[in-house]
Amino acid sequence: MLGSMMTKPLLISDLIRHAAKYHADTEIVSRETDGTMHTTTWSGVENQSRRLAAALGKMGLRTGDRVATIAWNNHRHLKIWFAVSGGGMVCHTLNPRLFPEQLIFIVNDAEDRVILFDKTFLPLVTGTREHLKTVEHFICMGPHDSEVAAALPGVIFFDDLVGGETAYDWPELDETTPCSLCYTSGTTGNPKGVLYSNRSTMLHTLAISLPDALNLSAREVVLPVVPMFHANAWGIPYAAAMTGSKLVMPGPGLDGDSLVGLIDDYRVSLALGVPTIWQMLLASAAKSGSRLESLKRNVIGGSAAAPSMIATFRDKYDCETIHAWGMTETSPLGSANQIKAKHKGLDADAMAALRLGQGRPPFGIELRIVDDKGAPLPEDGHTEGALQARGYWVVDTYFGKQESALTEDGWFDTGDVSTIDPDGYMVIRDRTKDIIKSGGEWISSVDLENIAVAHPGIAMAAAIGARHPKWDERPIIVAVKADGADPSEAEVLAMFEDKVAKWQIPDAVVFTDAIPLNGTGKMLKNKLREKFGDTLIERGA
Repeated sequence: MLGSMMTKPLLISDLIRHAAKYHADTEIVSRETDGTMHTTTWSGVENQSRRLAAALGKMGLRTGDRVATIAWNNHRHLKIWFAVSGGGMVCHTLNPRLFPEQLIFIVNDAEDRVILFDKTFLPLVTGTREHLKTVEHFICMGPHDSEVAAALPGVIFFDDLVGGETAYDWPELDETTPCSLCYTSGTTGNPKGVLYSNRSTMLHTLAISLPDALNLSAREVVLPVVPMFHANAWGIPYAAAMTGSKLVMPGPGLDGDSLVGLIDDYRVSLALGVPTIWQMLLASAAKSGSRLESLKRNVIGGSAAAPSMIATFRDKYDCETIHAWGMTETSPLGSANQIKAKHKGLDADAMAALRLGQGRPPFGIELRIVDDKGAPLPEDGHTEGALQARGYWVVDTYFGKQESALTEDGWFDTGDVSTIDPDGYMVIRDRTKDIIKSGGEWISSVDLENIAVAHPGIAMAAAIGARHPKWDERPIIVAVKADGADPSEAEVLAMFEDKVAKWQIPDAVVFTDAIPLNGTGKMLKNKLREKFGDTLIERGA
């Protein structure tokens, strides 16, 4: 016997359809690339999303085709998300901060047929165009622009596309149809794609909207500072549509002064971003005298926030800081630090200590820690182990790969080392792969090491993350000179020019007599971090 309830697929198009019907006049405020402000509504977003979906269909795009974006958080990007995914295609967000060679690899690996881009990124598009094997159409996100048209012959303009007919109905799709694609980089090898389905994304959206997760509602004015190209902006655009939240989209203005202005002008109540963003915001608020009166909560992910930052938000601005953790492979939310009723009686110090961790998993995610042999470890809040996850929105297989991304018993190994307590509160203690995270962005230590040791005067090199007052971590090279050689720091740093993106170039090179190794010949980077982790601070960074 089966249940006798309606069966309806979980589809992204239902999110925007719901927002347009029940939150039609809720505003979407967006900063344009030229600094001006644009205001539309959920109804307006849905209308132009349908127009764009229809136009893409007329261009020959079909279910499952990949459509890439290189764009800031703005109203056109939001419309693209719903048009592409709602129309059965795959929205592939590209990170413009990557080195061009990485972007070329990713576009070709995804076999993108279309790229939509903000004018800001015109040089990046024209510089890589001839290497993009599968891209048939380039669409500039704006009105007709003679400068863009001259630089990129054949370019199409977004505003022309959405000016057409509106006779388009969202297609009924299988809920397992893919809807979006994000690439993630590890410490070795090429970036890997994570292909999300309508079903997994809808379940993730439901979960992150809950009070014990990110707690979105129609009462909120939400500022997603985390880029839409960074793990799908943590799912916030989808959750805002589901709950009818007002969105304030910052465009390219991610500096502290711009964000303070948006928060105060539009009465933002919830903002989300990486710690670096909040460092700049706090500095700007202090300089301007803003009290950030409307801001009640901010969510921090990407890397851990300093205790002093959390305390400043709490004590000076009466703003609750919520740590969250996740990965591209977990859609991304894996945990959020919301308290339980039993914690309300904790004293200030105990509560502050609790809020420093990455929190508890929402329903739909399971976390565990294991030892080197994969055996589960006690969740006592003290035992450290390799963090693994499984759930409704966790990757199974990387895009285009045949082999499973999971352990033999069906868990995804996150590459982090953590503790978990009996209530499920998880704290990240270390990274098993020694990847460097600067301002919320990943930097491969292996890639940097390979470049450094290519210098004839370097015998061995390790890339580590050194503490930095603004970016949390910045890469430095710890190097051993070859016998008889005496390379300078400047000579080694020059090796990185034109090989990686500028923001990935190490900030320093320090020379040492030897790099400690373990019994199997692997570098003990924890020892190097202990010895050289304050190099940049000591140099006055």
